[in-house]
Amino acid sequence: MINTPFRYDFVGSFLRPQVLKDARVNYQDGKISKEEFDKVVNEEITKVVTKQKELGFHVITDGEFRRTFWHLDFMWGFEGVAHENTGNGIAFNDELALLDDTYLIGRISAKEHPFVEYYKFLKQFEDENTVAKYTIPAPAQTFQQMIIPGNLEITRKFYPTNEELIEDIGRAYQNIIKQFYEAGCHNLQFDDCTWGAIVGDAAKMRYKSLGIALDEVKKQLLAVNNLALENKPEDMIITSHICRGNYHSTYFNSGAYDTVADYVFAKENVDALFLEYDDERSGGFAPLAKVSADKKVVLGLITTKSPVLEDKSKVIERIYEAAKYIPLERLCLSPQCGFASCEIGNKLTEEEQWNKLKLVKEIAEEVWGK
Repeated sequence: MINTPFRYDFVGSFLRPQVLKDARVNYQDGKISKEEFDKVVNEEITKVVTKQKELGFHVITDGEFRRTFWHLDFMWGFEGVAHENTGNGIAFNDELALLDDTYLIGRISAKEHPFVEYYKFLKQFEDENTVAKYTIPAPAQTFQQMIIPGNLEITRKFYPTNEELIEDIGRAYQNIIKQFYEAGCHNLQFDDCTWGAIVGDAAKMRYKSLGIALDEVKKQLLAVNNLALENKPEDMIITSHICRGNYHSTYFNSGAYDTVADYVFAKENVDALFLEYDDERSGGFAPLAKVSADKKVVLGLITTKSPVLEDKSKVIERIYEAAKYIPLERLCLSPQCGFASCEIGNKLTEEEQWNKLKLVKEIAEEVWGK
């Protein structure tokens, strides 16, 4: 069995084709049925998987074509979670990311999760050269969603302490990980912006204003992620993608990994880390020395936020720079994030998206061989 991560890899989301965007609007407006909409979605997923294979990648995803938001749609699959489109959102660097309000209406528990059925559709495309990877928000992401300003007061109606919330989220994730495994999933990826949100000076100021000690936050993020990973099947690979925000080619936060490396790099019990390293906002490679010996690292040196292709020689130079802190054989290469974390997507074309992946593969084969 082949498993992620591969020398050349990717995070998971792809730009939504216009026909898919149009179909979603028509469905929401009542112009087409659910069956007609699902038919379009299935056709477009089939096409995007075919393209991934044509490019020679060993991992396939459904491009996250079935969801509007990379994280919230998954949370809606828990008992105890509700959502509403109120026109609110989160301020990113250059614009407001419009997101559904997502909050608790009871205690969190697992139920039969719709994403598992989505995975089953993707799995049919596996072959001897490819494995299907499914991406879900990290447990820490769900935890953070329920304690953000505006939600914490609601959450306290059901959870007097964060520790009780962590316990229920961790147990619910254990159940859903088991559901994925029983459906044949051996490659699952946590997408996690929580670590990227607590690095840098802006994060210090943000949490100070909330009266929360950053070290306590780090302990809680690590605790909920590792609780979810307890009892996972030995032959199941679970990786984590760490990001500083990705919405319409803008970002949420900046800062190096130094202040979180002792937690997530050293102690989080995932098999590999996909790390954002596409510009100066990510800091240097020195924190990679803290990565525990049982983990691989996928360097996100190719940006998805811009259509401009990176200089191949400079990317290779950076790979070898990273190898000063972690052995080259434990390194891989990928874009720094998905191309469309939310349905709006980043500011590049589908052709430019595929050119980015071609570059990733070309560089990886030059560094590690075919």
